[in-house]
Order: sequence, then structure tokens, then C-alpha cells
Amino acid sequence: MIKIIFYLLVILLFLLGLALWPTIYGMPEPLKEFELFYLCILAGGAGGVLYCLRAVYLNACVQGKWSKHWETWYYLRPLVSLISGGVSYIFLKAGLLVLEAQEVESASNYGFLALAFIAGLNVDNFIKKIESIAESAWGIGRSRTSREDDK
Repeated sequence: MIKIIFYLLVILLFLLGLALWPTIYGMPEPLKEFELFYLCILAGGAGGVLYCLRAVYLNACVQGKWSKHWETWYYLRPLVSLISGGVSYIFLKAGLLVLEAQEVESASNYGFLALAFIAGLNVDNFIKKIESIAESAWGIGRSRTSREDDK
């Protein structure tokens, strides 16, 4: 369990360092247009790490149900959350997810970052939402896992 806590804290510090990098050193000019995408990926990762840290203290301390069987999940979940954060950006930019009823010129990027964080925090429900969008927009059926979760 200590190994997992250390791993999660290292990931969190690494994400923080990557998030501060553009502020301290500036984003390289060719990548400036991807800065929000980059930050959404990091926000998703932070959401995933938070979820994992919460799961550690709940399972190990509160419920006393710590199981080595779940260790792989603790290692992979932050990585899946990074991907979810990036996907949330893509769906917002494509207009498939909407933050506001109307487009506002001066809207900040906080909505993008908040959704990315939530996508990383709750990967399962985010994937279900993306699957429902794909089903309604393109007729692509939900995955077997999502259909089994509904039962």
C-alpha cells in the first residue's frame, strides 16, 4: 500500500510540475495553440490521482478492505484519467459536449479544465456519457461493459 501511495504522490507532483511549466518557462511557440488541450490532460490526471488517493484511505483505513488484487487498478487509473481529460477537450471543442447554452466570447478556459478534472475523477461515468453521445450522434452502440453495468 505504501508503494501505491508513493506512486500516486509522485504522479501528482509530476503533474503539478508539468502544469507550472508553461507559467514559468512559457509554452514553446509551435505548441501554444495546444496549451488548453495539454492542461486538460493534466487536469484529468489530477482528478484520477485524487480519486485513487481517496480510494486508498477509504479501502485501507475506513473500511479495512485493502486488497492486493486491486493494485494494478491503482497504477493504471491515473493514466486512464489523463486520456479522459484529453478526450473531454476534444468533445468540447467538437461541440459534442456543451458547457453553456450560448457561446460567450469572453468565456474562460475554466469550464474546459473543470470538465477534464471531472472526466479524470469519474472515468466510468464519463465513458458512459461519451458512449451515449456516440450512440445518439452516429448510431454506434454502447460497449458490452456499459450495457452490463446498466443491469
